[in-house]
Amino acid sequence: MRAEIDTVYRQHARRVFSTLVRLLGSFELAEEALHDAFLAAAEQWPAQGLPANPVAWLVSAGRFRAIDRLRRERRFAAWDDTLAETLADPAPGPEQLAEAQHEIPDDRLRLVFTCCHPSLSEAARIALTLREVCGLGTEAIAAAFLLPTPTLAQRIVRAKAKIAAARIPYEVPGPSELPQRLASVLRVVYLVFNEGHAALDGALADEAIRLARLLLQLMQPEPPAEARGLLALLLLSDARRAARRGADGALVPLEQQDRRRWDAALIAEGCTLAEAALRQRGFGPFALQAAIAAVHAEAGSAEATDWPQIVGLYDVLLRLEPTPVVALNRAVAVAMRDGPEAGLALLRPLLPQLAGYPAAPAAAADLCRRAGHLDEARQHYRAAVALARQSPERRHLAIQLAALGG
Repeated sequence: MRAEIDTVYRQHARRVFSTLVRLLGSFELAEEALHDAFLAAAEQWPAQGLPANPVAWLVSAGRFRAIDRLRRERRFAAWDDTLAETLADPAPGPEQLAEAQHEIPDDRLRLVFTCCHPSLSEAARIALTLREVCGLGTEAIAAAFLLPTPTLAQRIVRAKAKIAAARIPYEVPGPSELPQRLASVLRVVYLVFNEGHAALDGALADEAIRLARLLLQLMQPEPPAEARGLLALLLLSDARRAARRGADGALVPLEQQDRRRWDAALIAEGCTLAEAALRQRGFGPFALQAAIAAVHAEAGSAEATDWPQIVGLYDVLLRLEPTPVVALNRAVAVAMRDGPEAGLALLRPLLPQLAGYPAAPAAAADLCRRAGHLDEARQHYRAAVALARQSPERRHLAIQLAALGG
């Protein structure tokens, strides 16, 4: 039975937690209730057997134990009105608990929108989502983002306090708010993936993909185009994971990767999702980035890549999202289509706007190297090495700089 309980915990703990947050109105109370519910399961399931609906059983057990705990302690959290209504219902005994096997709603989407509320800082949204939706430990999140654990823990505490003080509603926004709020949620998932992708951290990338899949599942029957586009983009990017690191641990650029090591199943799924997203109304930057990734994924070699199509997609993306980063990526695509000098003409004016962004001097260095401007290439490589946050990227850049000599 211990193995069955462990399996239920892995598969359903965050779903149970999400519903307990809705019922109890507090992250802290829900966390305690979740712990108590699994203690109750460890005590009762070996004798009674696995319930027909373990999720409903755990939600009921956690809620009833929370009520008992609050009554015993005679104390209330900041949400007295909500808890007063909860406490008005008598906590049932074991017989009633055993009968509470009704189907319960999946509240994880509510929790995602709460953790990604725009009134929270972007850093807080990321930390809170990983902690409360994914269930990652504070130490693991801090290590992934190269932060001291106390700093990350305080960030999470402050975010929860703000949710409580501002009475941020625990709900999926209505139709008028949904597009703007969904954009905030998708950006959090994208940033989590980017962090893992840049650090070659498979665990963090996996969590982001799991979140993107969860969003798509919970927004059925017709998920928004951008939710499909984001999952497509993550899958197509992650398909290259096995080929992105060399034997020495350094980053391997896209054009040098062994494409036989790319994951064909992820590419097929990602391309299907990207096509579906572009056929929907309301597609946006994630769907377009997924389409660009699909063109790369379907090319048999770097030389066979359809660069005119990629430039055309970047033209559309730049109109939707006129940022220096998109302009930088378009400049690199133009360089691949028309030659490095054409790309440099577009890229050089962008560098002052992208100070502090390591991909900018790295791209400039690569194009200067291809164009034969070796002194300028060395200068940009040094800047990129100084800015790189992750060791695989830094090692790759240092190797490129050393290869130029001088």
